[in-house]
This record gives sequence, C-alpha cells and structure tokens, in this order.
Amino acid sequence: MSVDANINSNSSSAEADLPNITPRDVRLLHLILASMGVSSYQDRVPLQLMDFAFRYTHGVLQDALHYSDHAHSSTSHQPAGVGPSNVPLTIDDVRLAVGARVNYQFKPAPPKELLLDLAQERNKRPLPQVSQQYGLRLPPEKYCLTSKEWEFDDEDDELMNEIVDEPVPAPNSSDVAMTDD
Repeated sequence: MSVDANINSNSSSAEADLPNITPRDVRLLHLILASMGVSSYQDRVPLQLMDFAFRYTHGVLQDALHYSDHAHSSTSHQPAGVGPSNVPLTIDDVRLAVGARVNYQFKPAPPKELLLDLAQERNKRPLPQVSQQYGLRLPPEKYCLTSKEWEFDDEDDELMNEIVDEPVPAPNSSDVAMTDD
C-alpha cells in the first residue's frame, strides 16, 4: 500500500511541477492554440511550430544581415558578404528580407472563382461510359494460355506411346565403372 501511495504522490507532484518545467515558448503556443479554439492536438505540434518559427526567423535575420552588408559595403573597405560586419541591423533591412521571402515562400491560395471556373471547364467533358463487362480484361482466348481444351497432336501422341513402349536396354558391364566401397 505504501508503494502505491508513493507512486500516486510522486505523479501528482510531477503534474504540479509540469507547468514550471515547460518552456515559456511552449506555454505561449498552448495559449495561442487555445485562444484560436484548437483544443485537441498532438504533443509534437507546439514543438513543430517552434521549430518553424526558429528556422523562419533565423533565415529572415540572415537575409537581413546580407542586405545590410551589401547596402553598407561602399562605406567599408571589405567587399559585401566577406568577414563580420559591424554595421547595425536596421528595421528596413528586416522589412526587405521579409518582403523578399513573401514573394517565393508563402503562396496564397488561388481565388475560389478561379477554381470554380477550372472545375466547370474540366467537367464539360463527360466521363467514359462504364462497360457492361466486369473483371480483368484479357486478350482474346487464342492468345491466352488459359484456354480450355489442351490436346496433343496425333503425331506427338503416337511418338510418346512409342517412347514409353520401348524397353530400356540393360547397361553393359564394361559401361559400369568399378568402385571400391
């Protein structure tokens, strides 16, 4: 009984400590999902969202640094993109990086009217008629090995009978090799 009580007390204390262990960003993502009405999701979803946010932010900031280096390369003696830059990052650099990514990274969904027009154009052609036959389509029976009446030719049948009727000659003693057992 004391072991069960220990397990139950440990699990309840672990559940009470869980919000303190959970990273702040994960708790924020849980709150954002709850505020949007998402109540049921897998535990991996906040981690995937954090990973996406990190990669996206990292990429935008890297692009902004490249744009900043390129914009201010005329004031320094180094070519753009070579060595560390002491030029501070400005909000205009970040806006330019975000604007450049929007053009190729996030594609908006096509308008509903366009999709309806495409669907109507596609549906103008009727579907092919369903044939009355069913099952697997095979070539004509003369080309199949599944035809019913397999028969040997009469000549082949007579030849087979002759082969079966002939006695097998006994081997000569000279043909048999002597072996020592």
